[in-house]
Amino acid sequence: MHLITRKALGWPASAAPLQATAKGVKVHYLGEPVSTKVAKDHSLCISLWKSVRASHLANAQEGYSDIAYNYGACVHGYALEGRGIGKRTGANGNQDLNKAHYAVCALIGSTGLTEPTDELLNAIRDAIEELQGHGAGKEIEGHKDGYPTACPGADLYAWVQKGAPRPGANAPAGTYTVKEGDTLSGIGRALHVDWEDLAKANSLKSPYVIHPGQKLKLPGSAPAPAKSKFEPFPGASFFMTGSKPALGKSSPIFTAMGQRLCDKGFRRYYSVGPGPKLGQADVDAYEAFQRACGFSGADAKWPPGPTTWNKLQVPNV
Repeated sequence: MHLITRKALGWPASAAPLQATAKGVKVHYLGEPVSTKVAKDHSLCISLWKSVRASHLANAQEGYSDIAYNYGACVHGYALEGRGIGKRTGANGNQDLNKAHYAVCALIGSTGLTEPTDELLNAIRDAIEELQGHGAGKEIEGHKDGYPTACPGADLYAWVQKGAPRPGANAPAGTYTVKEGDTLSGIGRALHVDWEDLAKANSLKSPYVIHPGQKLKLPGSAPAPAKSKFEPFPGASFFMTGSKPALGKSSPIFTAMGQRLCDKGFRRYYSVGPGPKLGQADVDAYEAFQRACGFSGADAKWPPGPTTWNKLQVPNV
């Protein structure tokens, strides 16, 4: 779990009311415009999370004691501590309404930055499992399941309805040998298996006693996912040398990228290219593609971001 704590954020201990248990966790999103710049600059995620807390504390009508959510999650794969463990959520400003579930909020919005990345989904899952290890039950729902709202947005809600699986995760097959100090819930978190399914696979009943050296059968595995046909986003730093485009850097990815840009009609290659070295024509073509995707100004400038990269669908190299 890549966690940014309250201490790192410069926040004091949460003044939110204590709540030791809940039925489960509800997933939220910000439900407002979020700049696409956030996808390229993790520091903006920190600023955004701080601004959410500031706006909640300034809401005299609803009387928030702290940021509404137990955790946030960003598109770069970080969980950000909000109210944290053992605190009642205030996701609607109504404590009674929120007694049943803890809350995790994705730092994406209704416009601008809207698409959940794999890193975001993993960060949400990390936060859910952390809460499940500290009093949350197995229910995972969307905000709209308990309140008339569009939150957490169509894409996130579809993921929640599938059980909020980790991207590309398989249920492991075979056995696990119990170690000193192991618990069913701890084994389940480590292997991404529901502990109740683990108990059922081994005919274990309450109080679910296990012993060091005991071999546990693991629930059956799902088929391995087919390898994507497309090159995963290699990260913004791959395309940069410091603060400038990495002109002259050689990679077959640049060749495949340039060919896709040509296929899409963004040909900026005249005397040379595309690839294998990154050239100014690659930069110009990609910036034109980002503008065609709806980005403008600094958001359309090099380097590529995960949203446009996934839309370009560069073949595996």
